This record gives sequence, C-alpha cells and structure tokens, in this order.
Amino acid sequence: MSISTSVLSDLLQSLPYLRPQLYFKASLTALSHAMEDQVLAATLDQPLVIASFQRERFYRQEAHRYQRLAQRSNQIYVLSAPETDFANSSEYYEKVAFEPDDALSQEWHLVVVADNYATCLVCRESLGSIAKNQQIPEFSPGLDMDAGRRFEGIWTSERGVSIKAAQLLLDRILVYRPDLAKKVTKACQRFGIGEKKIYSNATSVLTEYACDIDTDPFVQRLVTYLQASQYKLHKAYRSIAAQARKERLVNSISTAIRRSLDPHQVLQIAAQELGQHLGASRCLIYRAQASDAQAVIEHEFLTPGTVSISGQTWELKNNSLFKEVVDHGEGVCVTDTLNDFRITNSPTLSLIAKKLAIRSWLIEPVVFQGRLLGIVELHYCALPPHQWQPGELDLVEAIATQIGAALIQAEAYANLEELNQQLEALDRTRSNLIAITGHELRTPLSTIQVCLESLATEPDMPVELQQVMLNTALSDSERMRKLVQDFLTLSNLESGRVEWHPESLTLQECIDLALSRLRIRPGVEKPPAIKTQIDGNLPLVRADGDWLVEVLAKLVDNACKFTPAQGEIKISATHNGSQMVEVTVADTGRGIEPNRLEIVFDRFYQEEGALRRTAGGTGLGLAICRQIVNGWGGAIWAASTGKDQGSQFHFTIPIAQNSQEENWSKVKSR
Repeated sequence: MSISTSVLSDLLQSLPYLRPQLYFKASLTALSHAMEDQVLAATLDQPLVIASFQRERFYRQEAHRYQRLAQRSNQIYVLSAPETDFANSSEYYEKVAFEPDDALSQEWHLVVVADNYATCLVCRESLGSIAKNQQIPEFSPGLDMDAGRRFEGIWTSERGVSIKAAQLLLDRILVYRPDLAKKVTKACQRFGIGEKKIYSNATSVLTEYACDIDTDPFVQRLVTYLQASQYKLHKAYRSIAAQARKERLVNSISTAIRRSLDPHQVLQIAAQELGQHLGASRCLIYRAQASDAQAVIEHEFLTPGTVSISGQTWELKNNSLFKEVVDHGEGVCVTDTLNDFRITNSPTLSLIAKKLAIRSWLIEPVVFQGRLLGIVELHYCALPPHQWQPGELDLVEAIATQIGAALIQAEAYANLEELNQQLEALDRTRSNLIAITGHELRTPLSTIQVCLESLATEPDMPVELQQVMLNTALSDSERMRKLVQDFLTLSNLESGRVEWHPESLTLQECIDLALSRLRIRPGVEKPPAIKTQIDGNLPLVRADGDWLVEVLAKLVDNACKFTPAQGEIKISATHNGSQMVEVTVADTGRGIEPNRLEIVFDRFYQEEGALRRTAGGTGLGLAICRQIVNGWGGAIWAASTGKDQGSQFHFTIPIAQNSQEENWSKVKSR
C-alpha cells in the first residue's frame, strides 16, 4: 500500500511557479518549532495541523509538543514510519503509520491552516545527504550527522500553497486511514480544501499573506534559534583556542628538544608543561625498557600538597599496568582506581594507589621505532575521579613521541654534529611540508568551497555560470587528488609496500605513453617543444611498465615547469654495451646550481623556497623518481652547468636479457 510519489514533487507540479530552496536540518527544526509556537499562542482558532516525520524516532522527540497542540485543535494529524510501537490511533490526535518504503520516509512536512492565516513547510531530504549519512556509523563519536543533513523544499505563508499541501497530505492520510473520511471531509469543507483554484504566478496570491494574528511567538522562536547558533559558534571558537594551547605545548617541548642536547633539561620541561596543562596532581617521566624490573623516577611535576617520589625506585616487575603497556604498545588509563579490577586485583598496584592517593591514573609509553624507551605517568589525586577526554589522550601521546626523540638524542650525545644535522633536516622537511600543504591544499579547498556555496545558495544562478563554478571545483579537486596521490605514492615506495611486475618493454612505447599523459599546465598558453632521440638499435629494457611511465612523465613534467614556452625539452636514450640503458631528459630552462644537484631529489625540496615559489607542485616528484629507479636497481642523477643554463636528468634501466632475470632477482633480494 506504500506510495512511491513525493508530496513535494506533486506540489511543485501543481504550482509550477514555486521554486524550492535548500535548507539544513537545524533550520527546519527552528522553523517547525516556530510554526508550532504560533499555533500554541492562539487562543480561539482551531487550525488544521498536519505533521509528517521520516521515522518514529524523530516523532518521539516531538511527541510532547503535539500533545500540547492537541489541546488547541481536534484537527491534528501526525504521520510517521513505524520502528517500534507507532501505529494508527486516535488517542490525543490522529496518528497515521505509513509504510517504511513510502516516499514520505524521505520527506519532512508541517502544514498549518487556520481561519486567519496559513503556513506550510514541505521538504525532501537530498540524495547526497542520505548517502553521506548512510556511510557514517550512527553512533560514531565526534560526528554530528544531523548537522550535515540537507533538504530541498518550500516554506511559505501563501494560503493557496498551504491549502494545496494540506490536500495532498490528507489524500495520503485517507489511503492509510480510510476511517477518517468524515473528519477529513469536515476539515476540507471548513478551510476550502479541494476547491478548484489555480494560481498561475506569485502575484496572484500576494493578498494571502495578510493575517491578524500575533506573530511574536514565531519571531521569538527564530531569535532563540539564532542565539543558539551564536552559542555554538562561540563554543567552536573555544574549542579552537583549546587546540591552539595544545599545539603551543607540543611546540614548546619540540623547541626545547631542538635547543638543548641535555635530556634532563628537556624531560623536566616536558613533565612541568604536561602536568600543568592537564591539571594533574603528579606527572612522572622516567626511562624504562620492556625487560626492566625497576625504574628510577627522574623527572616529576607536583601540585602543592602532593607527595613527591622523585629519585625513588618504581616497581615494574609486578606492575600489571606496565605489562599491559608493553604487550599492547599503547597507553593505559584508569578512571577510578577504587573500581578498576586491574588495581583491585593487584596487591602491588593497590598499595601504590593507596600510598600515593592516586584516584585516576594514566600510563603512556615512550616508544621510538618500536622500542620502549621510557614511561610518562599522570596521577590525579583529587575527587571526583578524572574523566579522560580523547583530546587529552592524543596530547599525551604526542608529547610521548617528542620525549622519545629527546631520549634518542641523549643516546646519540657523543655524535653531536650528526645529531644536529638530523634535527635541522627534520625541521626543514616539516617546514616545507607545512608550507606546501598549506598552499597546495588550502588554495583549491577555498576555491571549491566558494564554488559549492555559490551553487548551494544561489538557485537562480544562470546555467552558464553554474557550469563555470562546477568546472572550477572539479579542476581544483583534481589538483588536490594529485597532491594526495603523490604523498601516498612516496609513502608506499619508501615503506616497501609496492609490488613490482617487471617485463620486457620497448622504451619508445613507454615514452609515448608518458607524453600522452601530460597536459598543458594551468596558466601556460603553450608548452615548450618536446623532442625524442632514441638509438635505433636500442635493446629492450626490463622494468615495471607503469612505474617506468611514471618516472618519464614526472621528469618531463618537471622540465616543462621550469622551461619557457620558447624553450626545448629533449628525451634521449643510449646503450653503451653495459647491462643498463641510460635515459636523459634535458631542457633549456633555468638550470640548477652545482651545490643543489643532489638535494633536488630530497622530499619537499623547492628550488625557489617553499614560501616564495612561483611554480606549483609538492616537491615530491623527483623523490618519487629516485625511489622507483632504485627499486629496479638503477641510478638517477642531475647535471647542469649553472643557473639559466638548462638541466639534464639521467637515469638507468636494466636491459632485457636472459642473464638479466637473475640480476633482477638479486637486486630485489637486497
């Protein structure tokens, strides 16, 4: 008995001049409550009220309001798809249970028709919003699915539109509840529902907006909604400020690590900052390995009145919490030591908790490359027990990671110069990563957001301009996809997660495929000329075809980036009798300074500097090429006579020979 047609579609077909708008779930809730408040504020009128909920769980949230509305009128109808005990009844008002696969299950309706005013809200949930919410687990922590729900539909005070919407819904009601025919007929006669009256345009019904009721409840409800939105905005700002404080804490400890080679100073700063920021009674940091039976408390933060244990020996052998950390490689938190079985079942831990008045307890491992180096502990001694928040646990984990770097720094204290070089390289990589991702991600994201917001909020935008907005968003999303793909590719290559499929290949065919993948760079009217020069007697090469094409494409793309339109790019290959074919991609562009010929292959390297560059890109292309060439046992290097003198990138590929099969296996086994 379910009906597949949409009430909104039927309404728009009946009144073609109507133009649906986009609404978010929070806005519809505010409008619905405002319309209901308008009914509750009336004293004499007994309006017709029809409400349709998508699911029974949504109806249950509003059931008490409709009991109050039933005191104002006996013409109240509530429709919903049942999930538990929702069924047809007439206790307070008329309840109508429609089939779950009815088109009503995707719609949201509220229609109010009175003698002196009328208003209606008829919406349908957008398909994109439904699909998005179905992909997200319903009870995922930290995800507000309702905030992303979008609806399209009509909200108006035109009496003619409200009468037509009421008629469509009453027809649905009679399908499911034919026993209400007399009551529905009475309502139709009273409010003129079903009379043949055609509205060809909006101007013919302008007089229908007039009414003599008090609209203050409606306005007050909308003001309340705006105030609630402002509160949520302030709450978001406070959350951002809290996150900024956490980042400053991590940065302060990171700065201490970079500025000092004294691990005692670094760890004491970490204990002090972490304990103060999280409001702990006691913060301990000590060195420990997985096989240790005891540890000495080296660094401690205390609040006034808390017992100190600095310098004392800490029992680890019979510490079940420490054993759990070692076994699982992750932190352990205890909300209440009086009720946690791990504490109550351990005489050692019970004694420690009682002696040191520990009520809430967190143990976080300090790990470096899978090796346990130390422990960070937080003790809360006051009542009530501390309720751990996910952000706190993430922060402690981040600090433990920084502490691990400090302990490794202490182990390498004898080699001070080498350690400083590593830290400088790490800082340079991090700075480049932040700058590159900040530019390469934020710029297209901003463009996409502007385009989509314009499309969503300007329904009357010309079709040509809509297409321009859509093309712009698609272009920038492709730019972001390529950026993310480069990150994933380099990560897979460096971690060894790539499966190689070597085969005998013709180099010319690979070059043709690489050139076919290149496109004109944005902002460049004409690319430089590209020529190829391949020896006629060049033997077949043996490599993974997809990855060989990737290397050629990235080298040619890099050459196009730094070569003017009037310049030239040349691809050549030679075989000098060895087991390798040498391929060269040369250009007449800006060239490379001699002292930078090796570092151009580093990750995130930018020839102009990350913040001053004029050419786009991530600085990962050449790093990816090096990983691929090394993968098949070849070599890659750059050559240039200096700035504005052009550059040449060379790499070698094994030739395809019977004896080469064995060489390939040896290369991969290394």
